[in-house]
Amino acid sequence: MFSEAGKILVIGGLAAILFGLALMAASKAGNTGWFHWIGNLPLDIRIEKENFRFYFPIGTSIMLSILLSLVMYIIGRFMSR
Repeated sequence: MFSEAGKILVIGGLAAILFGLALMAASKAGNTGWFHWIGNLPLDIRIEKENFRFYFPIGTSIMLSILLSLVMYIIGRFMSR
């Protein structure tokens, strides 16, 4: 029972590390890389004034949630066999 939970935590941690490294590489590449859409989706709220900035990435959060749910579903299907 605990070994399955451990496998899931390790895979999730490795996925988070890989995703973080990809985001760091994308930030160095500028807005021309594969991840230029992050933070620029239609539901992302951005308010910038002279002394104030507010950013609430609703669209990006929804998209990443869908992608991560799909990845976890696929991993779960392979681990259950």
